Amino acid sequence: TDKEKLTWKDRFPAYLTNFVGIIFMVGLTFAIVFGVIIYRISTAAALAISSTPSGRSSVRVTVTATAVIINLVVIIILDEVYGCIARWLTQIEVPKTDKNFEERLIFKAFLLKFVNAYTPIFYVAFFKGRFVGRPGDYVYIFHSFRMEECAPGGCLMELCIQLSIIMLGKQLIQNNLFEIGIPKMKKFIRYMKLKRRRSLDHEEHMKKKQRYEVDYNLEPFAGLTPEYMEMIIQFGFVTLFVASFPLAPLFALLNNIIEIRLDAKKFVTELRRPVAVRAKDIGIWYNILRGIGKLAVIINAFVISFTSDFIPRLVYLYMYSENGTMHGFVNHTLSSFNVSDFQAGTAPNDPMDLGYEVQICRYKDYREPPWSENKYDISKDFWAVLAARLAFVIVFQNLVMFMSDFVDWIIPDIPKDISQQIHKEKVLMVEVFMREEQGKLQMLETWKDKDKKKGENCNNHSPRLSRSHSGSLSSCHSYPLDV
Repeated sequence: TDKEKLTWKDRFPAYLTNFVGIIFMVGLTFAIVFGVIIYRISTAAALAISSTPSGRSSVRVTVTATAVIINLVVIIILDEVYGCIARWLTQIEVPKTDKNFEERLIFKAFLLKFVNAYTPIFYVAFFKGRFVGRPGDYVYIFHSFRMEECAPGGCLMELCIQLSIIMLGKQLIQNNLFEIGIPKMKKFIRYMKLKRRRSLDHEEHMKKKQRYEVDYNLEPFAGLTPEYMEMIIQFGFVTLFVASFPLAPLFALLNNIIEIRLDAKKFVTELRRPVAVRAKDIGIWYNILRGIGKLAVIINAFVISFTSDFIPRLVYLYMYSENGTMHGFVNHTLSSFNVSDFQAGTAPNDPMDLGYEVQICRYKDYREPPWSENKYDISKDFWAVLAARLAFVIVFQNLVMFMSDFVDWIIPDIPKDISQQIHKEKVLMVEVFMREEQGKLQMLETWKDKDKKKGENCNNHSPRLSRSHSGSLSSCHSYPLDV
């Protein structure tokens, strides 16, 4: 009967479990992505060695497609697992209110699903091909697997392929097929269980069922959190890497058109009737949307400046081009390497593979040539391109932020006609209150006038009448006054 307040000592084990659990699951996601990287490296090496010359040209496409499909399957499986774990972690915290419980659950589930869905894409966008080393000094994993590089044209096309497959596959399988298939399967299982229970009572089985008995076979309504989560993750796919996949908004629009009808069918035929609950706004989802919107500006700036060749092309056009064209750009981005500088055991097995002996080979990087004093060091061109890239990030971010704030300031939060209606309602309410106050004042003045008249009548009585009718005299001012 007494209310017990949980102290920090009571909540500390739950908070520690939450922290350790979230760190472990984020680490698990990183480990899976690292495992896929190892798969890509080993499979590319195996196919390059064992395949025919015609098959070697398609090694990169094969490895990329299979790795993306593996990532998609892992993302779909971990999404369901992380949703259950986030609910359990929130329950052991014992939040005070339902609203607090829902906000904590949403934050944990979004954090885990965000890392799960976008980690492979972040790797391709910002980390792949950045730590490969150079000829003669490559970076190896487990002393035998060399870090994978981007295609000669850069990682932007591979990022587009990865983003499109993950986004479309996640929407088609998880958001559409699972939303209809899983409730139907649970409905069928619940129906079979009820049929087994009622098979013993033949009369009960043959009796016509009421509407609520039929609806009991439907799946219970689990809230709008899964629906919001789908839209938030889709919003991230559309905004975070839209510079690499411009068709993402179009595919999201088509998916949402289908999603509306599927959700309508699910809510009407597959789910029990939800209990209506009044809500002031969308809660913590608004803050998540604002955060993704701000993060999208920064990520797209880095994708344009670091993943694509947009900035190196501009730098070459305005700083190094002799005739103001892009002629010679590819040669400018290639560095030279002397094959005699290969470490022991890393040189090609057959130096005459091309039919002639190669002395100097070219590779994509900004480094000093082998005949320089500081050979194979980072060149000045690299620092010039890096400075231009960082400057573009700063300018792009501030410009887009200013434009978004300016548009937000121009477009009012409440439309003009609605604000006018609200103003009219306030004016009418003030008029109603004024009329009520005037009515109260008139009633008070009326009662005061009556009180004065009765007082004068009482004072006009004779003393004998006043003494003989003391009860009546005292009652002259005893009437109730209710306003």
